This record gives sequence, C-alpha cells and structure tokens, in this order.
Amino acid sequence: MTLCLSEADIRAVLPMRDLIAAMETALAAFSSGQAVQPVRPVVEMGEAALFAAMPGFMRDPAVLGAKLVAVIGANQARGLPTHRASILLLDPETGALIALMDGRLITEMRTAAVSTVSAKYMARADARVLAILGSGVQARSHLAALTLWSGFPEVRVWSPTPEHVRQFAAESPVPVRACPTAAEAVRGADVVVLATASATPVVDDEWVAPGAHVISVGACRPNQREMNPALVARARVVVDSRASAFLESGDIVMGLREGRFAPSHVVAELGEVASGGVPGRTAESEITIFKSLGLAVEDLTAAHLAYQRACQQGKGVEIDLGG
Repeated sequence: MTLCLSEADIRAVLPMRDLIAAMETALAAFSSGQAVQPVRPVVEMGEAALFAAMPGFMRDPAVLGAKLVAVIGANQARGLPTHRASILLLDPETGALIALMDGRLITEMRTAAVSTVSAKYMARADARVLAILGSGVQARSHLAALTLWSGFPEVRVWSPTPEHVRQFAAESPVPVRACPTAAEAVRGADVVVLATASATPVVDDEWVAPGAHVISVGACRPNQREMNPALVARARVVVDSRASAFLESGDIVMGLREGRFAPSHVVAELGEVASGGVPGRTAESEITIFKSLGLAVEDLTAAHLAYQRACQQGKGVEIDLGG
C-alpha cells in the first residue's frame, strides 16, 4: 500500500521546530558523504518556467526517493503557487513506492528550516534586527522559522509590491515594520533574508552592515544573481552544496567567471559548519552569506519525517497501486 499525504496532512505532522533539527542532521550527513544525490537535472520550458528532478539516497536512516518540481512563473497571475512539487518515497530494500506526498509545503518549510540552521551557526548571537526582502511564501516561512531561533525585537520587510508588504505586515504573527525601500529594510539589520523572485541584485553592498548574516534563497540559475557581486566578494560564503553552487548559483558562477574571487572563496558547505568542521563566523564584524539552492536530501529527510509521523497519527490515505 502507498500512503498519500496532502498539503494539509504535511502541515499537521511537520512542526517547524522539529524540521529545523532534522535539517541540521541531514546537512551534516550530506557533507560527510552519508547521502548520495546528483546535481539536479533541469528542463527549461521557456521564460520563468522549468522542471527539475531531485533524486537522492540517505544511508542512515535509509531513505530513498525523489522530488519532482515545476516552477511556473505565470502561475502568479493565475492565483496559483509558482512552485509545485511532488515527493516520492521508496522502500530502500525493495524499491516499492511507500509514499506519495505534496511537496510544495515541504519545499517552503525545509528551505526556511535550513536558513535557520545557517543563522544558528553564522549569525551573531546578539542578532536583534531581521530584514526580509520579499513578501511571498518563502518570506512568511522564514519569518516563522527564524523567530523560533531568535526573538528579533525588530523585524522589517520590503517587497517591490507595496500592497503585498502591507498584507504581509497585517497578517504577521509578530510586529513587522513595512519599509518603503529595500535599503531602509537592510541598513543596520543583523540578519537579512533575500526571498524574492528577482533575477538581478536586490541588495547593494553598501547597505549591509559589518557583522550581518545574509541568507540568499533565490536566483537558482547560473544566469541569475540576487546579491551585488561586491557583497559576495567581501563576505564569508557558505553554500548547501559546492557541486550545486558551482553549477547553479549565478551569484557564485558569475563571480567566478568575472574573476571576483576563486573557488576557495566558498569556504564550506553548511553541513561542514553544522558538524563543527569549519567555523561559520571568524569575527564579529565579518559579513557572512549562506547561499541556499535546495538539496534532495533536505526534501527526503523532511518527507521521511512526515511519513513516520503520519503513520503514527493515522494521517493520509492508503491506496493500492497494484504490482
């Protein structure tokens, strides 16, 4: 039998606090060679439309599966999510399909959970001001996750669409200051989240204060960048996967091509930092950047946790696919 989990099922069984802890473990396993995954193949379907496959295998506990994700920019005008995903879990021993679940919410939540792991190890312990550029699902998820890690007495948000900013602030569970410009949101902030769909820089080098931690979760193609290249060049840069970053991240790929830095400028993977092998920060005044692209092992770890909880709590619907 195959267990099918809807987005509502996922939301019911996957608390963010538990997911943050699970992502820290998964990242350390990935960077220590305990997980196997290729760099995702991407099928470009036109402007702002792509399809990607993200298979992976984790050895302990044994988890096997794949996420299939479509990013359709035109969905925004249709009132639909721009990111749609499905996750398949297979029995590692037999290859049988044991679970099929909606992956949109998992993608949203695990991205923010991983970002929070980066803040834990790379942001200053006295961080008080959080700035979020963006007002969509990733901005909301990052607000939820990061405020679990730190209370953040001051939260600022900016988006290129003023009405979206006002709605974000009105619906926020914590007080949020809507800023008229990105510069006003970023200047003096201790943690800066870039959660827009922009393919060109949304943050300038001069806006970012010494000691700030910048989390970049957009610009996932080699011809896109969301950070001013001078900022990337002067910061301490950590990625989720070197293999992915050197192929997919325009902030890294274009910087290398332009001669702004060498490959060694990427000092570590976040899993190496989380396991204590590499420091996330070496000075209070240092600017740190975490460039997130998203890993199959993150999706599969989250899906496996959701599957286990759903089995325990009787969530989802079992179907017989035959064979």
